Amino acid sequence: MSGSCARTEILLGQQGLARLAESHVLIAGLGGVGGACAEALCRAGVGTLTLIDFDKVEKTDLNRQLVALNSTLGLPKVDVLTDRLHDINPDTIIIKRNEFIDRGKAQEISIDEELDFVADCIDAITCKTALIDSCNKSGKEIISSMGAGGRLDPTKVKISHMDKTENCALAREMRKQLRRIKASLKFPVVHSTELQIKALPHQEITAIDTAPTGRPRAVNGAISYMPNIFGLIMAGHIIQTLLKS
Repeated sequence: MSGSCARTEILLGQQGLARLAESHVLIAGLGGVGGACAEALCRAGVGTLTLIDFDKVEKTDLNRQLVALNSTLGLPKVDVLTDRLHDINPDTIIIKRNEFIDRGKAQEISIDEELDFVADCIDAITCKTALIDSCNKSGKEIISSMGAGGRLDPTKVKISHMDKTENCALAREMRKQLRRIKASLKFPVVHSTELQIKALPHQEITAIDTAPTGRPRAVNGAISYMPNIFGLIMAGHIIQTLLKS
C-alpha cells in the first residue's frame, strides 16, 4: 500500500482503488469549481483526467482559485493545474486542452468512449448548454455546476436535478436554454438554495469573456470557500457514481 493512497484504500478497499485508477474524468472549466473538483479527483486516485480551459490566471482569481498564485499570474490555467496535480500524484495521466468548447467540441466529448464522466464547470451559458445537451443525448454521465457567486452559506449547497433547483438565476437561465432546444433537465447539478447576494450599484463590475465569442457579462462577488465547496461536492458525486458502476 503506497503512502499516497493508504488512507483511501482503508476507506474503499483495493477494488475501489482499482476502479478509480481505471477511470477517466473530463473537467471542463478550471476556475474555482473546476480546480477543486480536479484536485479532489486526483487525490482520490482517479487514473486519467482531461483538463479543458481557455483562460489564463488573473489577479481577480486570487481570492478563490487553487491555480491562482502571484507566481502563476498570466499563465494558462491548464498548465498550472497540470503541474500542481502532477506534484500531488505523478502517476495521474493528465490530458490538457487549452481550448474553447463550442458545439462541435461538445459533441466530440459526448461520444468519446474513453470518458467515464464529465464535470461541467464552465461559466458561459452557451458552452454549458452545448456540453450538457450533447452528453445527455449520447448518454454520457455529466454533472454541472450552477452559480457559486453571491453566496456565503455553505450549508445551502446541494445536488439536485436541473428541474429541481431553487434560488439560482443561472439554473433558471439554463433551463430556458435547454427547454428551447427540447433538451433533458434530468441530470444532476450542484447549486445553492441561498438567495443570491447582489452587488451594490457602485460595486458592479463588467468583464469581457476571453473566449473567441467574448461578450460583456456581469461578474458576481465571490468568497474563498464557496466555489471550492461546489467543486468538492461534484467530485464526491463523481467518485461515488464511479464506484457503483
